[in-house]
Amino acid sequence: MHNQLAATDANLVKVYSLGNIIVIYTKAPTHEEILLKSDQRNIRDDEIEFALKNLTSVTPKQAEVIHSNRLAEVSIKQLA
Repeated sequence: MHNQLAATDANLVKVYSLGNIIVIYTKAPTHEEILLKSDQRNIRDDEIEFALKNLTSVTPKQAEVIHSNRLAEVSIKQLA
């Protein structure tokens, strides 16, 4: 994780637990990212909405969401 953070432009990184899901929130000058990871199952849309509501001021329609096996990545571009 240290090497990953060294290669990013993020100026804020926070790690949360949402039950058995790890939530990593990063904020950079031009974008925000939320990574949700579970070892047991795929991430549900309501869990993504919960993270967005509590960590940002955007709705799921304003964010780009990529679902993968037991992983979801949410990208939010900052408006200039």
